[in-house]
Amino acid sequence: MAELICVTGATGKAGRAVVADLREHGYDVRATDLTVTPDQRRAGVLQADLTDYGQAVEVLAGAAAVVHLANIPAPGIATPAVTFNSNITMNFNVFQAAAELGLGRVVWASSETTLGLPFETPPRYAPVDEDHYPLPTSTYALSKVASETIAEHLAQWSGIPFIGLRFSNIMTVADYQRFPSFWNDPQLRRWNVWGYVDERDVAASCRAGLTAPADRVAGSHSFVIAAADTCMNRPSAELLAEVFPGTELTREIGEYETLLAIDRAREVLGYQPEHSWRDHVEATV
Repeated sequence: MAELICVTGATGKAGRAVVADLREHGYDVRATDLTVTPDQRRAGVLQADLTDYGQAVEVLAGAAAVVHLANIPAPGIATPAVTFNSNITMNFNVFQAAAELGLGRVVWASSETTLGLPFETPPRYAPVDEDHYPLPTSTYALSKVASETIAEHLAQWSGIPFIGLRFSNIMTVADYQRFPSFWNDPQLRRWNVWGYVDERDVAASCRAGLTAPADRVAGSHSFVIAAADTCMNRPSAELLAEVFPGTELTREIGEYETLLAIDRAREVLGYQPEHSWRDHVEATV
């Protein structure tokens, strides 16, 4: 029998990609979200409000693991209080339910914003890695930092691995058509040091979180998940020197290498981004 994975936030950009990827790799998926259209309901998506602990328990019951993506996904969508209270409540309920039910693993969506984004204040160094934490600059980011703290506590109490994925700005293939509009003004995307991640690599990272050897992910860990390159057609070191002249480059980097370090995700999870905008848009200068 296929292993059952619960995916929350299953109708969002990341959720759709994760559900499809898991099913393609032989998993049984219980998809759930707060808002479900009639077509999605007919396709088997379960409607649930995860701010209600009882509903969180119900959707996780019988699952081997959860990929928890349900949250207000960015600053500015709702008021700060609604964003913080909703995200914290959803995350605690899912984490606590997973611990009480004895799930094998929790993989969940944290955020690149926990690292100090948007970088109105320049990053201390680059590439920005997991140690550039915690620097929340919005209530949304604060909700993710607080949730990482909750995950640490529940992982210690339950013995369940909690894997937080600090996703960069998630893109579809269609989104890549906008990238040339960034190229003439590097200030437009300075806010996350020109980072992004393809939705298919998001899905692969979630699956990597589910399958990474238990001894590597024991406890609670969070990882930067980004593409291998930036969204720009100029060398990364050149961009950094122009826009953030006081920011130290701590190691030699590739010509277009990401400035959101994915080394730890590669080493621990086996994460290897395979998709780039460069496969879909000509990088004319």
